Amino acid sequence: MPTQGKSAKMLQHINYRMRVALQDGRQLVGTFKAFDKHMNVILGDCEEFRKVRNKAKALDAGFVGDSGEREEKRALGLVLLRGEHLVSMTVEGPPPKEEIGIARVPGAAQMGPGMGRAAGRGIMPPPAPSAIPGLQGPVRGVGGPAQQQMAPRMPPGMMPPGMRGGPPPMGRAAPLAPPMRGPPPPPQGLMRGAPPRMDY
Repeated sequence: MPTQGKSAKMLQHINYRMRVALQDGRQLVGTFKAFDKHMNVILGDCEEFRKVRNKAKALDAGFVGDSGEREEKRALGLVLLRGEHLVSMTVEGPPPKEEIGIARVPGAAQMGPGMGRAAGRGIMPPPAPSAIPGLQGPVRGVGGPAQQQMAPRMPPGMMPPGMRGGPPPMGRAAPLAPPMRGPPPPPQGLMRGAPPRMDY
């Protein structure tokens, strides 16, 4: 018979009602939901049971025994227990009836009316048939300058940057300019005084 690892044994008890004893004497009963490699445990719908000595009764009776103890019960809800404090775990009861046969991964067995679609890098969303009224942007001619006014224009007699001697005639290739040596010439009309000296 093959041996099972500790993790496989623990997985068999997921969703069972478990009783967990802690080092300080408390006992917790709850639905075993999850664990990890450190034996940290998550219990759902958890209740705490602890024994409390009733000193007044024990002193009146003249001895300390079981008659001087009572068990207190407290509802805790969802609890994370540190594995360092666990002493033992025992099965208190089977999983509730509504959880038998249901997938143990939350949301895996629940199907809704949605559609699964690929999403991520490089996948474009389908185009919307038309934009919602009021969200298409400004109406043409309202709220901004006309398209012709937005086009860049040059004042008369000025050439666009990078063009010398005017645009090339239509139908002929532009002549190649000779390669330049040295720094580019300074712009005309912006310099004051003598040009800088170049001492090599």
